[in-house]
Amino acid sequence: MSAAARETDVLSREVDAVVEKIAAARAEVGAIIMGQGRVVDLSLTVLLAGGHGLLIGVPGLAKTKLVETLGVVVGLDARRVQFTPDLMPSDILGSEVMEEGLDGKRGFRFIRGPIFAQLLMADEINRASPRTQSALLQAMQEHHVTVAGVRHDLPRPFHVLATQNPLEQEGAYPLPEAQLDRFLLQIDVGYPDREAERRILIATTGDREKPARPIMTSEDLLQAQRIVRRAPIGERIVESILDLVRAARPGEGDPEISRAIGWGPGPRAAQALSLAARARALVDGRLSPSLDDVAALAEPALKHRMALTFAARADGETIPGVIERLAAKTLR
Repeated sequence: MSAAARETDVLSREVDAVVEKIAAARAEVGAIIMGQGRVVDLSLTVLLAGGHGLLIGVPGLAKTKLVETLGVVVGLDARRVQFTPDLMPSDILGSEVMEEGLDGKRGFRFIRGPIFAQLLMADEINRASPRTQSALLQAMQEHHVTVAGVRHDLPRPFHVLATQNPLEQEGAYPLPEAQLDRFLLQIDVGYPDREAERRILIATTGDREKPARPIMTSEDLLQAQRIVRRAPIGERIVESILDLVRAARPGEGDPEISRAIGWGPGPRAAQALSLAARARALVDGRLSPSLDDVAALAEPALKHRMALTFAARADGETIPGVIERLAAKTLR
């Protein structure tokens, strides 16, 4: 057997084992977070791709419970930070305190903040000031923080799942484009259908609720993330991702659509689509992504990375509508 054949055989066995665990984790989360199958799949996609997710939805749609459940099911050390206007960067990163030893000598000791977790839930992230929001930037991209000039590495894996309420904007600070670009996907959380809401009503108003069970470990997740990066991706898929991302920039692609775009996604969007497409395929039990995966992820991957011109907004254009038209033209 050749080296390439042995590598394929080993990868195939690893994929089979990981896919089984992912399917069990998906079912466990879905049994607790009812009526949000797409949101659960996209959240798992974010974790498998090794990225961060931004969950946007009105209050009461189980965004917080989803993150807590994911932490238990996937076996991650999860912590939650409620973002408020008076939250300081040190409340997230940690700070140095002066201590005096038994020998009378004084020195600084670093006390780690809640960001030193494998899964950080940044609840209502847009409630905090830009100064505090920016404290997450280095951590989300580089997986370490710097306090008083000293580097502190974060645990592996490290993920941020942030929530945002799209309604009450008084006292809120919109996330800057640089930070939005750090999120692999923007996940819009909608209302459940009637049957799902009925099941939620019955399951959550009794004398006990079903607790989440751990299905995976952090090492299982790291192994799945390695498989995602090793998974083969066809040349046609790569070209389609590039066509879509480049067409979403002003001055490129179809002129009729392009004139509605104020600014578009950078190369990080193509990276996000490539990783997320492979991760989505794994969630669905497949090793290689298809054009359907790219089409399904086009809006979550691009929506927060582009903006429309004032004239386009005045004409009633929307970003999801523009992305849908771009996908229809490029993903054929």
